[in-house]
Amino acid sequence: MAKGLQGFSWTMLLLFCAIQELGSWAVHTAVEGPGLGQPGDPALLAGGRVKRGWVWNQFFVVEEYTGTEPLYVGKIHSDSDEGDGSIKYTISGEGAGTIFLIDEITGDIHATERLDREQKTFYTLRAQARDRQTDQLLEPESEFIIKVQDINDSEPRFLEGPYIGSVAELSPIGTSVMQVMASDADDPTYGSSARVVYSVLEGEQHFTVDSKTGVIRTAVADLDRETQDRYEVVIRATDMAGQLGGLSGSTTVTIVVTDVNDNPPRFPQKMYQFSIVETAPVGTAIGRVKAEDFDVGENTDMTYQVKDEEGVEMFKVTTDSNTQEAVITVQKPLDYESKKVHTVVVEALNKFVDPRFVDLGTFRDQTIVRVSVLDVDEPPEFRPPSNLMEVQEDARVGSVVGVVTALDPDTANHPVRYAIDRSTDSERIFDIDAKTGAIVTGKVLDRETAGWHNITVLAMEADNHSQVSRASLRIRILDVNDNPPELATPYEAAVCEDAKPGQLIQTISVVDRDEPQSGHHFYFTLAPEATNNHHFSLLDIQDNTAAVHTQRVGFNRQEQDVYLLPILVVDSGPPALSSTGTLTIRVCGCDSNGAIQSCNSTAYVVSATLSPGALIALLCWSF
Repeated sequence: MAKGLQGFSWTMLLLFCAIQELGSWAVHTAVEGPGLGQPGDPALLAGGRVKRGWVWNQFFVVEEYTGTEPLYVGKIHSDSDEGDGSIKYTISGEGAGTIFLIDEITGDIHATERLDREQKTFYTLRAQARDRQTDQLLEPESEFIIKVQDINDSEPRFLEGPYIGSVAELSPIGTSVMQVMASDADDPTYGSSARVVYSVLEGEQHFTVDSKTGVIRTAVADLDRETQDRYEVVIRATDMAGQLGGLSGSTTVTIVVTDVNDNPPRFPQKMYQFSIVETAPVGTAIGRVKAEDFDVGENTDMTYQVKDEEGVEMFKVTTDSNTQEAVITVQKPLDYESKKVHTVVVEALNKFVDPRFVDLGTFRDQTIVRVSVLDVDEPPEFRPPSNLMEVQEDARVGSVVGVVTALDPDTANHPVRYAIDRSTDSERIFDIDAKTGAIVTGKVLDRETAGWHNITVLAMEADNHSQVSRASLRIRILDVNDNPPELATPYEAAVCEDAKPGQLIQTISVVDRDEPQSGHHFYFTLAPEATNNHHFSLLDIQDNTAAVHTQRVGFNRQEQDVYLLPILVVDSGPPALSSTGTLTIRVCGCDSNGAIQSCNSTAYVVSATLSPGALIALLCWSF
């Protein structure tokens, strides 16, 4: 036995089995093991012959075998097998011992289960030849493949459904709609089992399908969405290249016919009639008209316009984007007395016109709209509509400010009466003549108290006060120079004891309640009672301010700690008015940088009832 194992080589006899149509065939191939014959290899034969290597081909087993006995797959065999049972054949790997069983003595391999190539196309296994006594490998194990042979057992399937495509109506013959694809789980490399062709089962009068690519195309050029807007087309896919006996599957394709603008707008009526009262304000809607369009979507979008000159002036047409209706509105005030009936030509046209279909006719239509103006009893109208008047503030009570006029627009031309809405003039500052409309002052005016007055004037029919109109009137009170200028504030200033001549201690400004049209201009001087002042000077800067400077060297707050400087301010009139104000100046102790450190807390307080003589005496003491 040991002599038989020395330099062992073996040959596997492979039996390829497949069932083709109704017969069967088998191929037996002697295959040598993988090359191990390297120089010095201990596995050399005693006679010096080099052991040949393994060369494994594939086994084949047909799928979906339905016999009752295990299916014979093939055979493995060793050259040194003398048939005495000393060699044991085994296999390992995918399906070994479950799907595939081997006869340990003969090396025959059988499949015990029904195989499906669509689930698994091949199995990888390893073959071993062992010494039955020692269980040692007589050859290195070698890998081989059992391939599952395909049969046509899977029909084509459309996996991407449901299919929905679209094509524009009136498209030319041969227009591509969409592509469908079926897949076949059979082996595409073996025979024609997975070779699919396409055909139309239902809908062939309108559509075709490319037998190879599955592209669906139009078969006619007159698809009309308005007649039929969708088609259900059944497409069949057949394997075996469509040969007899091939399996097939089908799917339903929904083809939506999309709209093109091939229908013009049309008004259902050639004339429409509306009526509206003459007092309707501008922007009032009179009525709506609509042109019909058998298209859908944006192809029904309309624009409307007024085509006649008179209609353009009096009326406006807009498009309601939700309903695609023409909305006719008043653009200019109507007047029954001027014109009782208006005739308007309204045109409808598609917003989006497809140039491919212009030969189908004009994509616009016109209709006539008659608008009857209804008479109403209208209130008086103010003429002219001026709303501004002016009056001097020193005007006497009863002075005429201005005159308002209103007329009855109706044919009857009723007399008009006037009044002031007292809710706008509760203090009765103004009155109005009920017949003439003359507005007069009712009280003394003061621009500084109220520079503007806003009143509402009423005009009504003399015999029907419910017909009333209102006009807002603004009355401006013109200024008269009746207020003297005054110092802007009770000025107080401080001066250091060591102040030098010419040092600025205060800038003076004034206020004046008047508002002269040419603007304010004020003049500043020291009051006459301060003419003997040698302590301070006043400089008119000519910009409605004045500057007060020191005029002596040093001050002594022990001698005098407060000075009152009277300043005379005069405006530019006319007539020129003036007033005298007092600047209070405190003498304070300062540091070397001029910063005030301390001032006396007491000051002269000039009483409001102090007589001019007493003030002069005080000022003279100060100076």
